[in-house]
Amino acid sequence: MAKVLVSDPIDSAGIDILSQVAQVDEKTGLSVEELIEIIGAYDGLMIRSGTQVTADVIEAAGRLRIIGRAGVGVDNVDVPAATQRGVLVVNSPEGNTIAAAEHALALLLSLSRHVPHAHSRTMAGAWDRKKYVGNELYKKNLGVVGLGKIGSHVARVANAMGMEVLAYDPFISADRAQQMQVRLISLEDLFSQADYISLHLPRTPDTENLVNSTLLGTMKPTARIVNCARGGIVDEKALAEAVENGVIAGAALDVYAKEPLPEGSPLRAVNERLILTPHLGASTAEAQENVAIDVAEQIRDVLLGLPARSAVNIPGLSAEIMERLKPHLQLAETLGLFVSQLSGGQVEELEVRLQGEFTQHPSQPLVVATLKGLLTTALGERINYVNASLEAKTRGIHVLEVKDEAIRDFAGGSLQLTARGEQGGHSVTGAVFADGELRITTIDEFPVNVIPSRHMLFTRHRDMPGIIGQLGSLLGEHNVNIASMQVGRRIVRGDAVMVLSIDDPIPTDLLKAIHSIKGIQQAYPVTL
Repeated sequence: MAKVLVSDPIDSAGIDILSQVAQVDEKTGLSVEELIEIIGAYDGLMIRSGTQVTADVIEAAGRLRIIGRAGVGVDNVDVPAATQRGVLVVNSPEGNTIAAAEHALALLLSLSRHVPHAHSRTMAGAWDRKKYVGNELYKKNLGVVGLGKIGSHVARVANAMGMEVLAYDPFISADRAQQMQVRLISLEDLFSQADYISLHLPRTPDTENLVNSTLLGTMKPTARIVNCARGGIVDEKALAEAVENGVIAGAALDVYAKEPLPEGSPLRAVNERLILTPHLGASTAEAQENVAIDVAEQIRDVLLGLPARSAVNIPGLSAEIMERLKPHLQLAETLGLFVSQLSGGQVEELEVRLQGEFTQHPSQPLVVATLKGLLTTALGERINYVNASLEAKTRGIHVLEVKDEAIRDFAGGSLQLTARGEQGGHSVTGAVFADGELRITTIDEFPVNVIPSRHMLFTRHRDMPGIIGQLGSLLGEHNVNIASMQVGRRIVRGDAVMVLSIDDPIPTDLLKAIHSIKGIQQAYPVTL
């Protein structure tokens, strides 16, 4: 009989499901060392956020077939190590959708009617009716940043309450937005027009401290903001100052850059116009039961030889095939992430062109990997190999797969992605070299030879004397170090592209200065 270890507290409904097909051992509070000692005896592992499933744990798990995380994130699991060993990793991306959305709405209402502070004063014997005059949500503008499942539910309920819903999500098509009865606008316009703002974004390098003093300064002095998404999206010091100084009317946070919230946090010193809750978004009895049932059912199905519905890594492939495709999948995901940032807006069509030997590999995992990369900027950890196709369809992205068996320039074949959308189109091609090294070989049909790196800068410019020197000098003035540079052109003194690998991300003010260089037509920072 199969054995499953449950190493974090799980709702009993999940335990009951696992017990149908396996011997279930509940051992919580284990250290990594203790887990390594016993994990070799188990076929399945069910966790929440407490257990750290490191590469060493996975290495010691000779029988392990599946790791199930009862929740959304899998940041406490070494997913690449699990994938390499052929261990399936599953989570519950939808189990707490309603709970998180309802908590955001509860904070919106509490901000509007001063509920927690009025309660505290009344319990203390006061009767401050005039002090706590509130505002109605009816006919107010709600700005929803991120229209994933949680943000979409918030928008739907807000519409029912009579609010006008504005939204920012570069991966939602205009048709889909119209169906949801929301008006898509830019992030800057949303912050300046909204009376209330609800954030529903993942924490990525692009969204870290996205809501800073500059963006807060564009809000109405009567506006309020809620974050039930991820800590670190909001610059907490800037927010505390904005509320304290009356730049905005109030804010409510459920998540923080560091949790538990440190004693010395500037948020703790703010007056009554700030509401803080201790990461309660998923903390409902229903949500805890839902995620336990969802993940337990997936573990049960996998142990019975059936597919899982919410795998974070690649389902249905043997460890041998997974290992063979690993660099190709990595290339596909990297190119998807690259072209999404070049597009700079909503992508309506993605063409995936498999060339040469790439046509001999299973195409579905490669296409899915490109979609995962394409949507990572918008969805972060919520996007995976199972839901990537569905999320692309939901956002109105048409995927076109093309197989071209011609050898082209590389013996091992190549992969070309072309993204088309409201701001035009961009294409990028890459190859896997004999030693497994990834290379970007063309950008917008310009030949280059670039090894992908963490921080990159792409420009399109006129091929004219002095332009490379000006850009290098400008980066030097801003203390941005260049690790490598590639220039691609088709004709002398025509259009050209330049790709720089840099040690640090490009600040906003530097990007504006780059655009001002004569001859620079486009400039995009890329984070991989």
